[in-house]
Amino acid sequence: MSSPPPTPPPTSPTRIGGHYPGASSPSPKVGGTEGGNASGFKVDNPMPHILCEGNNAQPLDIIGATATDKLVLIMVGLPATGKTHTSKRIQRFLEFFHDIPCQIFNVGEYRRKICGINMPASFYDNDNKEGKRQRAEACDVALADLVNYMGLAGVRVGILDATNSTRERREYVKKVIREKKLGVKVMCIESICNDEELLAENIRTVKLNTPDYKDQPPELAMLDFLQRRENYKKHYESVTDLDGPHVIIHDCKKFIINRIRGYLPLKVVHFVMNLHTLPRTFFFTRHGQSEYNTRGKIGGDSGLSPNGMEYARRLGKWAKERVCVVDGKEVPARLWTSTLRRTKETAQFIDHPTIEAKFDDGFQHDWIQMRPMARRNLDELYAGSCDGMTYKEIEDVFPEEFKARQSDKLAYRYPRGESYMDVILRLEPLAHEMERTREPIMIIGHQGILRILYAYFMGLKREDAPYVSIPLNHVLKLNPHAYGCKEERTCLLSKMEMVADGQDEPITSMPVKANMKRVGSKNRIEELLREGGKGQGGEIGASPSWGPDDPVMNAPSC
Repeated sequence: MSSPPPTPPPTSPTRIGGHYPGASSPSPKVGGTEGGNASGFKVDNPMPHILCEGNNAQPLDIIGATATDKLVLIMVGLPATGKTHTSKRIQRFLEFFHDIPCQIFNVGEYRRKICGINMPASFYDNDNKEGKRQRAEACDVALADLVNYMGLAGVRVGILDATNSTRERREYVKKVIREKKLGVKVMCIESICNDEELLAENIRTVKLNTPDYKDQPPELAMLDFLQRRENYKKHYESVTDLDGPHVIIHDCKKFIINRIRGYLPLKVVHFVMNLHTLPRTFFFTRHGQSEYNTRGKIGGDSGLSPNGMEYARRLGKWAKERVCVVDGKEVPARLWTSTLRRTKETAQFIDHPTIEAKFDDGFQHDWIQMRPMARRNLDELYAGSCDGMTYKEIEDVFPEEFKARQSDKLAYRYPRGESYMDVILRLEPLAHEMERTREPIMIIGHQGILRILYAYFMGLKREDAPYVSIPLNHVLKLNPHAYGCKEERTCLLSKMEMVADGQDEPITSMPVKANMKRVGSKNRIEELLREGGKGQGGEIGASPSWGPDDPVMNAPSC
């Protein structure tokens, strides 16, 4: 009888984002459960963040996919129908949530470089032969740059942002791409706007603020733009089945989808169906100071401290006056929280009256104002085995984990926990809903979550998201638009009021890696306040009493 083969000697596992495949993670005592590492350390975590799926579960099932094909999007539509807005939102979504390289080739920008700005409406008349020639030149230069870009290794999506108003022009674009044998898929996205109110809003908020109408009186600019639009309209041909794969958007309400196949095209279609060009407002705020914040602990599921409760009271009054009322008129508004105790307690003083509301679909019905909706994908980044620990305890007990997170905070995954990359993936469906929703939304969330959402709408890089400053007791008001996002910050409870009772200031903020810049720093907050973002309950002015690493205002998070 032969002997069994000898057991190979153990090898050191390779660390992948906080996990060692096939090896159990360190398990310090969590709550009342016995555990610990070799040193016998036990975590004092009386209120743990508990996963309903069990101790070894990930907070959510995360399934990522990688795009391997290439895609060219041909935007189609008359001026002011939302083509540029749609292009920029697609680019932002693909790059931030899926790390898919994407670039927009806006023919208007090429035209301004070649022909200059302030061109009159007659320049866009096809009977103007010189104007037609110059516009064709700008289109060709943009197309050439698009083709060169798509030929590069690693790129995935190119967007030709122009009117592309005739089928002849669209066929020409596709012919040039085919001749280069780039192996890319081509899809048309047509935006049609017949809603006069929506069209007027698009012109007022977007087109009249472009370089084409710089320093021009609004009335004259509006008349000129409408004439420009009429000149395009004379020869406009809508997309048909002859154009191949396409999506037609009618007033951001009705969608016609034809012959769409493949991972990337379907991703784009799904996202586009959630877009609209109406003005919208988001209000982001962290929960009030929690019991764990005062003790320097990360994660957990603790309630609010007395300071946190005071912030919740002020937030309830502020939301009633500033979120639910626009230009003196009460409007429908939404309230989202995480499923964790501290965000629900922060929302407890917000009123929920029933109002009668009329919506853009023409229907009128009762609306429960700021009805709380607890969403699990808004739960804080899960710290796994480090849940309930302070940063100092993590550094002492798990020094290698501490160093690993310092070196790559975006990709680092806590043992049995999550990384910022994991959270970005689980926030993708929420981004869809935020793009879709028309009403103002107040999100009472957590620092890690709000950092990601803030970075997405403000156009920051993914690697900057973990370093965004989201201080306690502040409401961040964001107004996304076609060319960026406007931001205002309001402080409802100052640090001076919080520490007036003589409480100690725990040194709890996560240390920042040397030479790592902080996004949303003290200087940025000062800049925002100079632009008009004033605080209630203690204004932060030119000399705020706290900085980007303040242990009270930037209380610990995951």
